[in-house]
Amino acid sequence: MRLALFQMGQETDTFNPAPTTMDDFARFGLYEGQDVLDKQRGGGTVGGLLIAVEDSNADIEVVPLSRGWAGASGRITSDALQYFEDRLRRDVAGAGPIDGLALHLHGACSAQGVDDVEGRLQAIAREVVGPDVPIVLTLDHHANITQQMIDHCDALVGFRTQPHDPLETGMASTDLLVRIVAGDVAPTMAWRKLRLISHQEQYLTSRGPMKIWFDRARELEHDPRVLSISNFPMQPWLDVEEGGWATVVITDGDQSLAERLADEMADLAWSMRADFQVKESLSPDDAVRAADAEATGVVVLSDTGDSVFGGAAGDSTVLIESMLRIGINGRALVPLVDAAAAAVLSAAAPDSTVTLAIGGDISGFFRPLEVNGVLRRTGPGHMIIEDMPTRESDMGRTAVLEVGPVTILVSEQAGIGGNHPAVYRAFGIEPADAKMVVVKTASNFQYYASMTSGVIRVDTTGPTQSDIATLPWERIPRPMYPLDEPETWRG
Repeated sequence: MRLALFQMGQETDTFNPAPTTMDDFARFGLYEGQDVLDKQRGGGTVGGLLIAVEDSNADIEVVPLSRGWAGASGRITSDALQYFEDRLRRDVAGAGPIDGLALHLHGACSAQGVDDVEGRLQAIAREVVGPDVPIVLTLDHHANITQQMIDHCDALVGFRTQPHDPLETGMASTDLLVRIVAGDVAPTMAWRKLRLISHQEQYLTSRGPMKIWFDRARELEHDPRVLSISNFPMQPWLDVEEGGWATVVITDGDQSLAERLADEMADLAWSMRADFQVKESLSPDDAVRAADAEATGVVVLSDTGDSVFGGAAGDSTVLIESMLRIGINGRALVPLVDAAAAAVLSAAAPDSTVTLAIGGDISGFFRPLEVNGVLRRTGPGHMIIEDMPTRESDMGRTAVLEVGPVTILVSEQAGIGGNHPAVYRAFGIEPADAKMVVVKTASNFQYYASMTSGVIRVDTTGPTQSDIATLPWERIPRPMYPLDEPETWRG
């Protein structure tokens, strides 16, 4: 059995005007051939694929094609899309006879002038392999499922948890692909698209309405007739023509069962639509004061409006301004993306005092903030972080600027937005010694868990803000809850 593997991923925030270029893909690693496997073994969806192949005890040859990943930002450029279209067409055509194709994509990628990048790539793959070679997708569950995606695959499997479980999902999707190729199962899909979106504050699958929705999917999968159920609460900053949540049910040849369960899963999500909108975040000043008053441990401040894991630029000055104006007592660590400031600081002498404006120059949501601080350290921001799904990251030139009680990590590029302690440790800073750490994510707090005394979501503005109703929507289908009050999820 020969299974080909192609991986491409980027999560688009259409409200971030900064385009995603091939340079961004290069920072996270562009791999070809055997490097696709060797550089991802043991982690991520590709690591899961390899484990599933090994556990199958079948005679399987994995044919690695190519891989490109770029994290999250604005729409990818037309040149970048063309690159991946050409690579996919050439790679699949040149792979020789294959029995199945594993496409590891994100699911919420849009390009300049193209809303549905994944559907476009799938159409190319189907054109090349023909109608009889099974194609199985592995997706982030914040994907935006479209008709084109459904039309050009035999099955798709989304992440089961938030924070995500890419290794386990890669195993599950590969196991399904192997069973399809072997003729052990005959997948039948049913899917439902909902007139529903939500901010990210209820996205954790360990509690609240999202836990109820995802737990029900796992319960239904105990039925041997059910091969997979994937819920897709689309990330809420994607203004595209087919936007909205979805659920996909795959059964073993039982279309009526798939249709019935798809209705059940859609009805369940719709019944909790108001619960998904509950906000728990505090204003910036209230959040900063609460973190500074914490007696022990490190408080994680989630900058919800500037989540680089959701596609924001990382250029917010909101929390820095609040900390300096309030005059916090404890030490704070804050990442900030500003290429011009990173260049100025990289040219300055260590331990020199520098006055400059920082931040607020990318997304259009924030204002630059003038600060006076001491430059402690500079260096390159390329790093390998073994326990991240995407192990390679590059922040470009990076500087450590100490402004009173606030230590700012100023970088050319977002990288992973200070969302892992290794980012600070690479520059000689131990996050456990700080009072508060700002993370540019609304859900991925797990990397600080060993030192965290509390997590506070902050209701900040920005391209990933929780106040989704005030974002400049233009393309998403209407009516759409909670932007409108549709009577049903259907239509």
